[in-house]
Amino acid sequence: MWRNKNIWILLTGEFIAGLGLWLGIIGDLQFMQDKVPSDFLKSLLMTIGILAGLVFGPYAGRLTDRSSKKTVMLIAGFVRIISVVFMLIAIATGAIEWMVLFLILLQISAAFYFPALQATLPLVVVEKDLLQLNGIHMNVSTLSRIIGTALGGFLLVILPLSILYIGSLVTYVGLFILTFFLDIHENKDLNLVKQPIEKTGFKQVFPIINRVPIVLMTLLITIVPTLFLGGFNLMVINISEIQDSTSIKGWVYAAEGVSFMIGALLIRKINNQVSPYVVLFGSSFVIGFSQLLLYFAANPLVTVFAFLLFGFSVGCFFPTAATIFQTQVPKDFHGRFFSFRNMLDRVTYQIVLLLSGFLLDFMGLQLMCVVFGSLSIFMTLIFYAKNKQIGTAIEQKQNIF
Repeated sequence: MWRNKNIWILLTGEFIAGLGLWLGIIGDLQFMQDKVPSDFLKSLLMTIGILAGLVFGPYAGRLTDRSSKKTVMLIAGFVRIISVVFMLIAIATGAIEWMVLFLILLQISAAFYFPALQATLPLVVVEKDLLQLNGIHMNVSTLSRIIGTALGGFLLVILPLSILYIGSLVTYVGLFILTFFLDIHENKDLNLVKQPIEKTGFKQVFPIINRVPIVLMTLLITIVPTLFLGGFNLMVINISEIQDSTSIKGWVYAAEGVSFMIGALLIRKINNQVSPYVVLFGSSFVIGFSQLLLYFAANPLVTVFAFLLFGFSVGCFFPTAATIFQTQVPKDFHGRFFSFRNMLDRVTYQIVLLLSGFLLDFMGLQLMCVVFGSLSIFMTLIFYAKNKQIGTAIEQKQNIF
C-alpha cells in the first residue's frame, strides 16, 4: 500500500490542506469574537455557508459519479483558493459581509471536494486495506488540526490576523498543485454517463440504503457525534471564558486531537476483536458520557479528560463508519451516496450549531452539555434497541473488513 504514490499524494494533500483549514478556523473565531458579541449570531453566520453547501450537494454527487474525481477535486480546490481572497478583504474592511462570502465559497468547495475524496480512497487501495487507510487518513487530518490550531494561536499573538489567511492561501495552492499528480484509474459506467441528469440523483441511492441495514443504522447513529461536533468551537470559546484562560483552548484541541489519533490507530485491532456494531454503539455511548462530564467545565482537569474521551471515541467511530459506507455501497453510487451523506451531515450540523448558539445564550454551557449528553445516550439506547429488533445476522455473515 505504501508504494502507491496516490496514497502519499492524498495524505500529504490532506495534511497541508488541514493546516490551511485550521489556520482559517482560528482566524474566523478571532474575527467573530471581535465583531459579533452573541453566540447565536455567530452560529447564524456559520450556518449561512453550510446552507450554500447544501444547495450544491445534489449536483456535486451527480458530477462526482459522472466525471473524473480528480477533475472535481481540482475545481473545488480552485474555488477554495478564491474564497480566501474574500476573507482578506473582510479583514481589510472590517465588514462581516465579505466574511459571509468567504464562508459560502468555502462550503461550496467542500460540497464537491469531500464526496470526491471519499469516492477516491477505495480506488487507490484494495478493500482489505481500506480500514487502515481510513484510520491513517483521519490521523493525518487530526495531526494537521493539532498543528494548525497551535500554530494559529501562536501566530495570532505575534502577527496580524491577515497572516493566518495568507498561510491558508499558500497551503490551498500547495494542495491544488499536488492534486495534478494524482493518477487514478476509474472505471466509467458509460450507461450512467448517458443518462439524463434528473435520473441520476439521490432517488437511486435511497433503495440501496434501505437494502443494507448496517448502512442505514450507521447513517442514523452518526447524529450522536454531530451533537458534540456541531457546537465544538462555540463550546471551546465558552470553556475559555468560564475558566478565564486562553491556554485551555490549546489544551482542549490538543487533548481531543491526540486521543483521536490513538483511537484511529487502534481501530483495526479493535475491529478484529469486536463487530462494527459494538464499536459504533460503544463509541456513541462514550461520546454522550463525555458531554455530561462538561457539566464540570469549570474544572480544567475534568474538561481535558472529557475531550480525551470524546477524541478517542470519534477516532474509533468515524473510520469504522467510513469503511462500512465504502464497502457496502456499490462504487457506481459512491459520488451520490457520499454527497447525500455530506448533505445529511451538514443539515444536522447546521441544526446543532444553531441550537448550540441559542442554548449557550439561554442556559449556558454546562446545562446545555447535560441536555446534549442525555439526548446522545438516549438516542444510542433507542438505536441499539431498534437494531436488536431488526436483527444483526447480516452483519455477522458479511466480513466487511
